[in-house]
Amino acid sequence: METIDWAERWRKLVLEREAGATSNGGHSDPLYWDRRAASFARSTSGRAEQLLDVVAPYVSARSTVIDVGAGAGRHTVPLAERVEWVTAVEPSEGMRAHIPALPNLTVVASDWEDAEVARADVVICSHVLYGVPDVVPFVEKMERAARERVFIMLREGPVPHPANILRDRMSATAPLPPITRFSDLFLVLIQMGIAPDVRFVSYPVVNRYASLDEAVADVAPLFGAGWDDVEGRRRLQEMLVEDSGQLVYDSGLSLSGIAHWRPRT
Repeated sequence: METIDWAERWRKLVLEREAGATSNGGHSDPLYWDRRAASFARSTSGRAEQLLDVVAPYVSARSTVIDVGAGAGRHTVPLAERVEWVTAVEPSEGMRAHIPALPNLTVVASDWEDAEVARADVVICSHVLYGVPDVVPFVEKMERAARERVFIMLREGPVPHPANILRDRMSATAPLPPITRFSDLFLVLIQMGIAPDVRFVSYPVVNRYASLDEAVADVAPLFGAGWDDVEGRRRLQEMLVEDSGQLVYDSGLSLSGIAHWRPRT
């Protein structure tokens, strides 16, 4: 059988996906997350996070944790309540603005590749790698930073977002290339010589917006090339349901995998 370079395959998936996005940027662009920060924080604030349940047996009140790509702090904040210190690494200014100041929390304004941080007992990374083409050095840096355990969480399935539904309905628009999945990551890890423990979890995803303009700002970059603002707005408005003064889209259940292992270094 032909030998497959899974890391190179990952790289091609990321670059092809990014090439299909609009000039508004994608997962690897901090400005994209600046624009999405408010709606993202609102949509994830009440979400049950099974990642914390998987991490819990490996941390104590004396543990230190690095949260790689901390976003709006949905893992950072509850972890800070359980452990001695958390370092949150987050390149997006908009996302960092949603992380509260805590006495045992350091926020590093950087992407992971350029971040300079002290080692910690545990390093976690949730839903970050989709826009990272060079996945191997990213993971290797996580291993070097972790004394006891590394955790990576990614979706195994399509992006649970109204942009995907809109692309299907607006037939003139070709579908975006596939996004990287947990199964792609698993094969990269095996190629690296890492045999992780794996846990799959599922959870509901509900997108919440303060206004139609905010929904459009969230959807258009993920829609990709061919976004028609007039038609897109009309169809998006038909999809959204008003709930307690917000516009809501229920994306259903999302399946994700969590890989974790003891670092080799």
